[in-house]
Parts: sequence; structure tokens; C-alpha cells
Amino acid sequence: MAIQSLVIILVILLLLLALGVPIAYSIGISALVAILQTVPLDVSVVTAAQRTFVGMSKFSLTAIPFFILAGNLMNQGGIAKRLVDFVMAILGKLPGALLVTNAGANALFGAISGSASAAAAAVGSMVKEGEEEQGYDPALCAATNGASAPSGLLIPPSNALITYSLASGGTSVAALFLGGYIPGILWALCCIIVGILLAKRKGYHGEPGKFDWKNLGMATLRALPALSLIIIVIGGIVIGVFTATEGSAIAVVYALVLGIFYRNITLKSFWKIVVDSAKMSGMVVFLIGVSNILGWVMAFMQIPQAVSAALLGLTDNYIIILLIMNVILLIAGTFMDVTPAILIFTPLFLPIVQTFGMHPVHFGLILVYNLCIGNITPPVGNTLFVAIKVGNTTLAKTIPYMLWYYAAILAGLLLVTYVPFLSTGLPMAAGLI
Repeated sequence: MAIQSLVIILVILLLLLALGVPIAYSIGISALVAILQTVPLDVSVVTAAQRTFVGMSKFSLTAIPFFILAGNLMNQGGIAKRLVDFVMAILGKLPGALLVTNAGANALFGAISGSASAAAAAVGSMVKEGEEEQGYDPALCAATNGASAPSGLLIPPSNALITYSLASGGTSVAALFLGGYIPGILWALCCIIVGILLAKRKGYHGEPGKFDWKNLGMATLRALPALSLIIIVIGGIVIGVFTATEGSAIAVVYALVLGIFYRNITLKSFWKIVVDSAKMSGMVVFLIGVSNILGWVMAFMQIPQAVSAALLGLTDNYIIILLIMNVILLIAGTFMDVTPAILIFTPLFLPIVQTFGMHPVHFGLILVYNLCIGNITPPVGNTLFVAIKVGNTTLAKTIPYMLWYYAAILAGLLLVTYVPFLSTGLPMAAGLI
């Protein structure tokens, strides 16, 4: 019955998505149809409504709208240019300096803004003029820009990690945030290494002359206010000065003050930012609420136990099990956004990995790393298509370069999967695990 229910959920979910039904409604309808095998319609509908309300009533959910608003304020606040200059001052001497700078700045801006697509659009636009002047291949620039942008989604503050915390039953947000640094930096480093190698093949050189410490000092001072957001918010959460929810509110105030100081936020633009953030927050919070129906159905029908038994029946080798999970998550991420995929697969796979002692923080980083790859893989791949549009090139020209980046990013995924210390080392050192 459990496997049958899972098949019903997946088939109806995919069918509704193919018909263009919004993901939240698709999840709710597929879960309701599955539960109707054993629970009457009137009871199912009332219970589903209750579960949705309960799912949206968690206080910790408040952090998501605040971080979305803070990210949108930072996007409007004119910080991209300052971050690009800061990274260029550090990495500008390397081969393919602008490619390397693009990757490094994407990691910083994506972490602050909370959006891979926003990072690809903002940072990509900032380095585009220099790349054109120096004769860089537009397709290579687009590939570098798109491939590196999702790295910021792993580096806190991260809405994806907050969503996972809720879906996993309350895994420490502070531990997840601290655990996200190394996987996020690893992703960015993979892109930087590939960028350097491809730049050498193309004959792209770095800036001539000696390292300019004065330039680095000036660039650091200009970027410090933006970088301080990460230090203040994450530092405060980790050392326990305030919770993730309180930290998100502080991030909003800080981002607003910074945007006003830079004179990039007006009363009119602020109202638009608030409206856009409200729309985005409404979609995300409603999706989390509806996914609570799916969680109830899975628990009632004992679907996670059945999936666990099926996988463990194939093999008891955790290396193979994790490899199978990675393949499933990579395929799912190609067609689904990060948030709904987290809500669907966390209750399915977390109980399985816990049977062989994996910490929820470690699994959370594996899950989010996997699903972030979907941002740069067709047919959905929103971030990749934004990068292609910014670079004024085509998918056909960009994909050959993307294959190099895919290989490096997947190598990083294997390291995150099979080397737990990369995800749990910092939280353990901070006493959060």
C-alpha cells in the first residue's frame, strides 16, 4: 500500500506539472488522491486544511520572508559593483582574471542576495564590459557566470537551508548555516579552477604588474559594508546573540540602511521591493504549508519506511545508497525548483541515511548541493538561461564549456557526500553538533 501510494503521488504530481498546474496545488492534490485509498474524502479535506494551516503557522517561517526582503533590498542597493571590485583586487592576477572574478563575486553576491539568478544577472552584467574589451569568448563567460552563481545558495544566509531545517523536523539553522560555508566555497573553487584552466587554453592573462595592496585596501573598504551583513547576521546566529528569525529582521534593517546610504533605494523603489518580496514570500510559505499535507500522507501511509526497506533491500552498502540518492536528486533537480524538491525528498531520504548514522546537517548539505545543480541544467535551469541572456550568446555555444563545469561541480558533490567533515566540521568546532 505504501509503495502504491508513492507511485500515485509521483504519477499525479508529474502529470499536473506537465499540464502547467502550479507546484503547490500539484503537491496538495497528489497527496490527497493518495490518501483517499484509506481515508474518506470529508475527513481527508478537513485534515489537509488543518495540516496546511499548521505548516504555515511556525514562527521560524518568519525568517524566510525577511531574508527574501533583505535579499531584494541588497539586489537594489548597488553592492554588486563593490563586490566585483573587491574580488578583482584579490584574484585579478590569475589567468582569466575576469572569469575568476565572476565566479568569486557570484559566491559573495549570491550569499547576500539569496538568489542565483540575481547573482548571474548582476555580477555577469558588471564584468561583461571588461570581458568584451579583452576579447573573451561570450559563451565561456556565460558558462562561468551560470555555473558559479548557485554556489551562493549554499553560503548563508540561505533560504534553502532554512526550508530544510523545517522539513527535517527542526535541524539547527545555525549548524546548517555554518555547515554551508565549506560546500559553498568548494563549489566556487571548482568553478575558479575550471575557469583558470580554460583561460590558459584560450590565452587569457591576468592583470599585469605586481599585486596592488593599496587597491585591495580601497576595494575592501568599499565592499566592507556589504560583507558586514554576512558577518553580523551569521555571527550573531552562531554565537547565540539572536535566532535565525531575529537575524533575518536585522538583515532587512541593515540592507535598507545600506541601500539608502548608497542612494540606490527610493520610496518608489522600496514599495516595489516590498510588493515583490511579499509575492515571493507568499508563494514560498504557501508551498511549505501545502507540503505539510504531503508529509502527513507519507507518515500515515508509512511511505518513508517502505522506501527505506526497498533501498536497503537492494544493498546495505551506504556508498551505493548515497550514489542512488544523488542520481535521483540530480534528475529531480533538473525539473523542479529547490524549495519543493527539499520538501518532497527530505521526509523520504532523511530516515534512510539516519539508519547508518548520517547527521541531518550533513544530509541537508548533500540535498541542497544536489538540487542547486538543477539551477544550471536544462530544460529548466533558470540561472543558466539568465547567464546566457546576459552574455548575449546561445545554449548550443555555452553547453560545451558547461560540461567542464558540470564535471568539476559533480566532483565537489562527491566530496561533500562522502567526506562528512566538509559539512559538519565547522558546526562541530563551534559546538553546534
